[in-house]
Amino acid sequence: MSDKPQPASNTPAPAIAFDDFAKVHLRVATVLAAEPHPQADRLLVLQVDLGAERRQIIAGIRGYYEPAALVGRQIVVVANLAPRTMRGQESQGMLLAASTPDRSDVVLLAPDRPVPPGSVVS
Repeated sequence: MSDKPQPASNTPAPAIAFDDFAKVHLRVATVLAAEPHPQADRLLVLQVDLGAERRQIIAGIRGYYEPAALVGRQIVVVANLAPRTMRGQESQGMLLAASTPDRSDVVLLAPDRPVPPGSVVS
């Protein structure tokens, strides 16, 4: 996968069954550390606490967030996504964010007050 952002689409996605949605495990994670990816201009490497474990997540948010500002923040992640290598580093999940159609702004999804890391999002 390229680190180049893809344009947002306003085209409705096809409907899925509830059982398909239930396969996605959304969890709250606390960002422990964040740094620029050494091989990509648009990626950040995040170390996150998911309660029972710590993971690394690679995210295309470098142009929208300063790494130091993310430390201590809680975010929502897809916890059961298969790992994938992005520019030589393994990503063990995906964070959720909203973006404007032209990707001029990206906003991380987060709980409105602190919850324990690993809390289920439903």
